[in-house]
Formats: sequence, C-alpha cells, structure tokens
Amino acid sequence: MAVLVNAETRVICQGITGSFGAVHTKGCLHYGTRLVGGVTPGKGGTKDANGLPIFDTVDQAVKATGAEATMIFVPPAFAADAILEAADAGIRVICAITEGVPVQDMVRTRAVLDEMNAEATKRRSDEATKGGGSGGDGATKRRFTLIGPNCPGIITPGPKTGGGESPSDTYTTIGKKGLSGGGAGGGCKIGIMPGYIHTHVSEAKTGKSVGIVSRSGTLTYEAVWQTSRLGLAQSTCIGIGGDPIRGLNHIECLELFAADPDTHGILMIGEIGGSDESDAAHWIESARKSGRLTKPVAAFIAGQTAPPGKRMGHAGAIIGGAEDTADAKIKALNAAGVSVAMSPADMGSAIAKAMGLA
Repeated sequence: MAVLVNAETRVICQGITGSFGAVHTKGCLHYGTRLVGGVTPGKGGTKDANGLPIFDTVDQAVKATGAEATMIFVPPAFAADAILEAADAGIRVICAITEGVPVQDMVRTRAVLDEMNAEATKRRSDEATKGGGSGGDGATKRRFTLIGPNCPGIITPGPKTGGGESPSDTYTTIGKKGLSGGGAGGGCKIGIMPGYIHTHVSEAKTGKSVGIVSRSGTLTYEAVWQTSRLGLAQSTCIGIGGDPIRGLNHIECLELFAADPDTHGILMIGEIGGSDESDAAHWIESARKSGRLTKPVAAFIAGQTAPPGKRMGHAGAIIGGAEDTADAKIKALNAAGVSVAMSPADMGSAIAKAMGLA
C-alpha cells in the first residue's frame, strides 16, 4: 500500500507542451507512471511527443481518460486557475509544481478548495451518521488534495523492472503485487524527483518502509538516498513545498502515514518559518497519547544558522517570530519524543535509529 497515489493512479499533465511539462511528462512516463494525457488550451485533438492525447480543458481530459491526478507545469500567473480547473473537473490529487505563484492567488485558491472540501466532509459525515459508521480522519475525508505549489511532487516507488529509458522499457511496471498482496506493486511518480534513487520495499534489505514528508525538494532527495543506502524503502515521499500558502501540511501527511500499514516509520523534514513543524510536534505528542500514532518519527529542521528577518531560499523560509526559529521547532519535536537529526547528513541514520535498525 501507499498514500494518495499508486501504480493504478491515472495522471495527466497541465502544461504538457511547455518546456518543463514536456520534459517531466517524459520522465514520469519512463518511470512507469500511468500517464494518460495532458492539457494545453488550443492544442486539443493533437498528441505530444510521447503519443499522449492533448485536450483543451481538464474536464475533457477527465471524461476521456478517467484521470484522477494531475501535475501542473503552467506559468505562475495561471497556476491558481489551473488548480481550480483541476478541482472543478473532479481531479482527486493536484500536484502544483510551479514556483513563484503569487501569494494572493494562493490565498483565494486555498479558500475555494477549503470550502469544497468542507462541503465534502459534511456530506460524508452525514452519510456516516446515517449509516452508523465513522467519517474517517481529516486526511482521508478531503475530496481534493493539493500538493504544493513550489514543490517536487509525490512518488510511490515501484520495484525496478527495466531501464527507464522509454515507454516500452519503464523503470517499474504495473502488476507486481505489493507487500500486503492487495494491489499493484508498481510505482507512480508525479513531479520532478529522480525516480531511480527510490527503493521499493521488496528490494529493501530491512524489509521496512519509511514515509517521507518535506518542505524542501533537495532535502527530500537526500533523505531518500540516505534511507535507501541504509537498506530502507520509501512507502511514499511527499514534497509539500516551501511557500507560505500551500496545500498539504506536515500534520495531514503524518495522519496519512500513521494510517498506512506499509509505512513503518516517518521522516519529517522542515525548515524555519511558520508554525507547521511546531504544530506537527504537538500533534505527534497528542496522537501518541491517544494511540493514533504508534510509529517511530524522526525529523530534521533546516535553517539552524539563519538570522531573523532573512529569507533563506523558499518564500516561506523566513523567521518572523520566536516560534519560527529552528531552535524552537527542534525543542518542540524533542519534547514530543521525535528523534531530531542536527545535520542533513544524519537524516537517514536518525530514522533508522528511531526504528531500532541502527
């Protein structure tokens, strides 16, 4: 199993004919992702260089292909509209890779998505009440899940079955049974991450998988490389992005990994700015007491030497108050019983130690 996406997920690319969209569509297709088409207004009815059908709108693409996930590679000025168009068409997982989306655009976009999800949550809760069941937790009740913007995307690794050089020789293929025997063991890569550094649980020496959530794309890749070298697999890796207004946060990803039976440990990578990591620390402490979280968690917080008031890389990586500092976040995580690596070189060993494997 995995969270949000798997080998059966049908994916489209918004901005498929742009330079970045074309390159990463090819990369995802060669990895083994089930890409079923793309969207570029005005080019509907044609095909891209890979032979994938192009549509004028997301709604047309969904109706023709059954797509349930999208990766967005459109210019920043149009990214918010692309996100809302995907949601309006019923796309379940929306990965906005675009960097530089105006904050005001994202404020409005989040407000619309939150309203749509609130309506879906109320409907499901009402249905569960009538049926005498549970409505599920906050992470599983959303109708639409936005990842990003300004993020590397999401990947559920699959076992290596080919060279990854062409659509006929993909890195991983659909159809191999997963650890629990209840689904495909192939992979799904939606975004810009290098697929080959990831490890499927069937190929991990320890037989254990780690779920990774990170605000930094580069540190995500480093964490994947380190855990793979230590004999650990990755169940799913989610790059949530470094913008101040974005989709998924740390807590929502922790909820997903906590509920996934094939995730055996969680590695959380944060940075200065905002209260996301401190909030996650409080959630971890509460979830441990209530029994909602029983898995080991390790973390790394970037920006430990950052001076107040200076933006460090990401738009959201700026210290605005005492709670925004790396030191405050590390203290909160330590208080919650999280194993915190003090150097990015120690992320892999931190989670391995927390899992009792080092």
